[in-house]
Amino acid sequence: MVPPRLVRRLVLAPIVVVVALGVVVLSPLLFVLALLFGLAGLARAGRMRNLRLVSFAVVWLTAEIITLFVLLGLWVISGFGGRMHAEQHQSRHYAVVRGFLDRLCRGAERTYGLRLEVEEPGLSGEERVARAARPVIVLCRHSGPGDSLLLVHQLLSVYRRRPRVVMKAALQFDPLVDVMGNRLPNVFIQHRNGGEGMLIEQIERLARGLDRSGALVIFPEGGHWTPGRWRRGIRRLEAAGRKDLADRARAMPHLLPPRPGGTVAAIRACPDADVVFVAHTGLDTILSIGDVWRRFPIDQVIRARWWRVRFDEVPRDAGHEVQEEWLFGWWEHLDRWISENRPGAAAAPAVSAAPAAPAAPAVESGVHSDRA
Repeated sequence: MVPPRLVRRLVLAPIVVVVALGVVVLSPLLFVLALLFGLAGLARAGRMRNLRLVSFAVVWLTAEIITLFVLLGLWVISGFGGRMHAEQHQSRHYAVVRGFLDRLCRGAERTYGLRLEVEEPGLSGEERVARAARPVIVLCRHSGPGDSLLLVHQLLSVYRRRPRVVMKAALQFDPLVDVMGNRLPNVFIQHRNGGEGMLIEQIERLARGLDRSGALVIFPEGGHWTPGRWRRGIRRLEAAGRKDLADRARAMPHLLPPRPGGTVAAIRACPDADVVFVAHTGLDTILSIGDVWRRFPIDQVIRARWWRVRFDEVPRDAGHEVQEEWLFGWWEHLDRWISENRPGAAAAPAVSAAPAAPAAPAVESGVHSDRA
């Protein structure tokens, strides 16, 4: 259970800030120890992973401390929160998010040598203008740490969108996510409180408020991929009498079977929105905190592929079963792309055949590269 907001702000946040400041102050000693352990051969994972991890941790914690104090200043400027939802203050907060994620991405480039490449077929100038004038609902796979951060960074910095994100309530243990997430239009999911009905209602509210620069980000899998979650997802479909979907889920080894509730609610609530599907590879092997140290990729390209379905090609008025089949079809397409593009996979075409009623590509044109 997530503690009440007052406890998070007055107890948890100061503790996290003090610990973060302690790590930053002691960072010279931590760097020396990391270097000595590496030279002594105690860093069995190799490639100076301990030194890289300490370096990135210092970057992250420094950025988090600075951003929290900036947010405190914005709270004071907004009349101690009284005008927080005014347009100018919302714009300032999105700018703060963009700056924080820029720092993290530059830190990941310098410490781990990561680079992000997003693949999108070309569009004419007229098509780009038309698509920029419509809101989008972004459906992304959920695997590995940082995938949501990279996605939000792309939406903010490359596409100049204002993302609204559906997140797990437990993320509010991080003071920065807690403060920023609750000041901007986002949803924190806590399944035990209110059930799926309340979640659907919240997603519909977010979707109805989308404007031409808006982007609602949903992770239909509901959590990071793990073997246990994958098996439980298949059993859930079997228990619901959907053996056909359970069999299809077994053939998707890289993805959890998608839950259609939030997606269907969003596309119903915002009929003018295009739907963007996002697949990515490069962070798939990180399943635990220990994996961050042992297996976090070094000098690697994080590849992503975006597909865009026009608003008039989305099955909004079809029955629930048709919409669920449509979502599963796209998820199978994402799984094939992941199989073909995982690091170390055998050479294969970058894009396999799209499902029925193929979508147009994503928001911009060409294949562009960003440091991650």
